[in-house]
Amino acid sequence: MDKATQILLDALRQGAESPGTAVPGLSVGEHRLYRSGKFPGLFTGKTSLNNEIAAQALRDGLLEHVRTETRGKSITEWVTVTAQGREYLVQHESPLKALEDLHALLKQNAEGLPAWLADLQRRLAECHTQLVAAFGAMSQKIEALGQRVEDALKRAERMGPALVEGAAAVLPWGNEALQYLEQRRQSGIGEACPLPELFSVVRKKEADVAIRDFHSGLRRLHDRGVLRLLPFEGEGGPPEPEYALLDGPEVYYFAASHLGR
Repeated sequence: MDKATQILLDALRQGAESPGTAVPGLSVGEHRLYRSGKFPGLFTGKTSLNNEIAAQALRDGLLEHVRTETRGKSITEWVTVTAQGREYLVQHESPLKALEDLHALLKQNAEGLPAWLADLQRRLAECHTQLVAAFGAMSQKIEALGQRVEDALKRAERMGPALVEGAAAVLPWGNEALQYLEQRRQSGIGEACPLPELFSVVRKKEADVAIRDFHSGLRRLHDRGVLRLLPFEGEGGPPEPEYALLDGPEVYYFAASHLGR
């Protein structure tokens, strides 16, 4: 993974995992685009690389500009992570990523191990401390990657057809939604997926699906016990109320995989 991609993923992960600063009348979960002194931001500072990555993320719709705050000569930009940004993070933090990292590490070692060991032997007398540290770091990395691969394989064994036979024909986007919820849970950014984010994923599978049909399908999946609908519990109501699913006194605004119980 190149440095720019890693910086972008770190910024999206921070924005998705933390609630940010809520301001009356503005979007829930907004964050400073750049860190300023003791105040946190999605990017550590206004370097040329960070500026380029942030600008591209805004153009690609991964981040959304909320407002600009001016105090004297200081200008602070506030943004939120969009549903598309969360989806991008889920796709790049899936179990497949662990397998790809391990494959790259093993390939690198297979090609360069003889020369690398010979060079270490020549420097052993004068670099003993550095040599021990290098072996220790590599051992920890391989152990961590091995654990990630093992966890990914265990999860893959548990994952089966999400819908009963014949249900996919009635609800063609059902498996897509359930797989996304499970990937989101596994990625660690939170198992409760806002309905606007899930609707964006569904529309990529079925472009013509309406919110009414989306709500109807969610009820079916919830009644069959293959996903859970969770209520909005904040003050002031959900930020995008048109996506909320009303069920008597309940206002459902999140969906989660049934495996996260």
